[in-house]
Amino acid sequence: MKALVTYSWCASLIIAMTSPPLLAEVAGDAGAGQQYFSPLESINAQTVSRLGLAWSYDLGTQRGQEATPVVVDGVMYTSGYIGLVYALDAATGRELWRFTPTIEPMSMRHACCDAVNRGVAVARGKVYAASIDGRLHALDAATGKEVWSVATFVEPQLNYSSSGAPVIAHEVVVIGNSGGDMGQGGVRGYVSAFDLASGALKWRFYTVPPAPGRPLEHAELKRAARSWDPNRSAAYPGGAAVWDGMVYDPKLHLVYLGTGNAAPWDVRKLGPHNGDELYACSIVALNPDTGRMAWFYQTTPGDRWDFDATQKLVLAEIKIEGRPRQVLMQANKNGFFYVLDRGTGELISAEKFSYVTWASRVDLRSGRPIVTAQADYYDTPKNLYPSAAGAHSWQPMSFSPATRLVYIPVIDMSNVWVNMEASGGRIRYINGSFTIVPLFPDDTYDAAAFKPLFGVVPELKTLRRERQGEPVRELIRAWNPVTKAVVWQHETSSGRRGYDGGILSTDGNLVFQGRGDGKLVVYAADTGATLKTMPTGSHIMAAPMSYETNGIQYVAVQTGYGGAGMTMAPVPPSSAAFKYDNENRLLVFKLGGGEVPLPETRVGEPFPPPPAPGRTVAATLIQHGEDLYTEQCARCHVFGLSVTPDLRKLTPALHEAFNSIVLGGVFSSQGMETFGDLLSVADVEAIHAYLIDQQSQGYAAQSRE
Repeated sequence: MKALVTYSWCASLIIAMTSPPLLAEVAGDAGAGQQYFSPLESINAQTVSRLGLAWSYDLGTQRGQEATPVVVDGVMYTSGYIGLVYALDAATGRELWRFTPTIEPMSMRHACCDAVNRGVAVARGKVYAASIDGRLHALDAATGKEVWSVATFVEPQLNYSSSGAPVIAHEVVVIGNSGGDMGQGGVRGYVSAFDLASGALKWRFYTVPPAPGRPLEHAELKRAARSWDPNRSAAYPGGAAVWDGMVYDPKLHLVYLGTGNAAPWDVRKLGPHNGDELYACSIVALNPDTGRMAWFYQTTPGDRWDFDATQKLVLAEIKIEGRPRQVLMQANKNGFFYVLDRGTGELISAEKFSYVTWASRVDLRSGRPIVTAQADYYDTPKNLYPSAAGAHSWQPMSFSPATRLVYIPVIDMSNVWVNMEASGGRIRYINGSFTIVPLFPDDTYDAAAFKPLFGVVPELKTLRRERQGEPVRELIRAWNPVTKAVVWQHETSSGRRGYDGGILSTDGNLVFQGRGDGKLVVYAADTGATLKTMPTGSHIMAAPMSYETNGIQYVAVQTGYGGAGMTMAPVPPSSAAFKYDNENRLLVFKLGGGEVPLPETRVGEPFPPPPAPGRTVAATLIQHGEDLYTEQCARCHVFGLSVTPDLRKLTPALHEAFNSIVLGGVFSSQGMETFGDLLSVADVEAIHAYLIDQQSQGYAAQSRE
């Protein structure tokens, strides 16, 4: 029997499997190298006009969806919000089983960017998935019953969460974690490897050294320790979390991972040493049997711009200067496209794939970026490209062996970096960015409104003069990694981020991408011509995939708005999530299918009447509440349309229960954990006063309409 397999971290690879036994080997043995490429070609440039919906499946949630499904022997496996796992008949969408993890409620608060999950791995009859609270689950692929479960967090009392997909590397399953920027000091990054059969810990690799005076866990940390201030405070565990992007290479028997930024963002707080902070913002190659490091390359030494190196790592063979090279490629958050020899870590090329002002170039001899004077924002706010969102983030890019091109979801956007301790504003700390705030120059940017909070920042009209065109836009770019040039591109959103999705390319000369406006768009892979546009009414962030079952080729994509979008701004008006309910669905297409049914039209909740004032509230209390809300609450509860409640529109019952919710954690089962460890009763009273004032203003404006 020939089984056609596609899975999230090595998308769209066909492998031959024999039966029995079912799932005898790893789903999608690593030949595809996380290329997000499918060799299937029944759906091609000539037939794609007939593409339509085959079936859809309601995931049962309304949050961010970032996973790409896995299909093995006619069964589709995928994950969703908090680490839910689903198994479906790949031909019909019929649910076979669903796994709901029991999670620690506090882990929801520790999630940086929504309680998302980026996928599962399948091997030897088991489905492996991580839940938001850091448990790694091995599930029976046939029944969904838990075979084993292990806690992956070494210090669960810190602000750890888990949102990435595990990776199968020979005899182990490897998982990282999130939380490098959370809380007062962040967390310490590492990856852990567990035995596939038993869940026993085989090894753990730390990406940064421990606090000074503590023993080093492995030899590689000796070099790392020399790159950090020797007297740094133990209040900062270091960051460099591995929250996405791992891939295994069976040919070289190496597992590759990208690490996040060092914490805090203001690296001067780590001491005057001003070193490189290894192995933060690095690409690291490990032996999966021992966990020992084969090589590393640091993309952004001494990072202070949140330029993680956790974007997808793509393995391929390309011809450079007349000879084939086994390479690893990454469109890094910092705006440079890296091509490395994946056996040695040698830097082959590093070229800007987006507009970049923080560095002029990367020196190929030293491998280091040449940082510009503009990049120093400590004393004066500076506008820098790319933004903290990155020129490319977690959304998967795709490499096509047919066209030899890489297709990148590009975020061409700056932000104004403000050191809040030097800005003269009232705010000194924000959960998720420490003492630094990145302000994005979209239509929510208001220099006058920012001034009391963050001090004097450039006017939007000043930012617009810095370069031609909109300061915020998204594109899909076809990039030639050999010539280091753009081959074709399309602008997908302009003026405000749409939070577009990842990309799939196929041997049918096609490129698929879902957008924030709810369209699944199909391009010709060689020329970029738009061949098909399918409205879905659902915001799409995840990457599509393709599989074949019973001789029919399908294309599947998971839908749902959330992720970092909920932490940075309200839903953009161009987004499908602005117009329609944020239904989380799996949409599966085939030739001859029908139209996608649109979700229900979103009905904006009106401002209810504010509670009657029992006493006069001082303006200073309201202002203090605004400051606390900005510091602790606004990361998730952005005013306007979002995936979380608009707290300016609380009902009388919620006003009555406000303290019990914030301090008592009565809604912890719904993701709103207690903040009793961070806020006092007086703090909560101030926040509540601020929200009531906002509700009063909204209700008054609504009444005048």
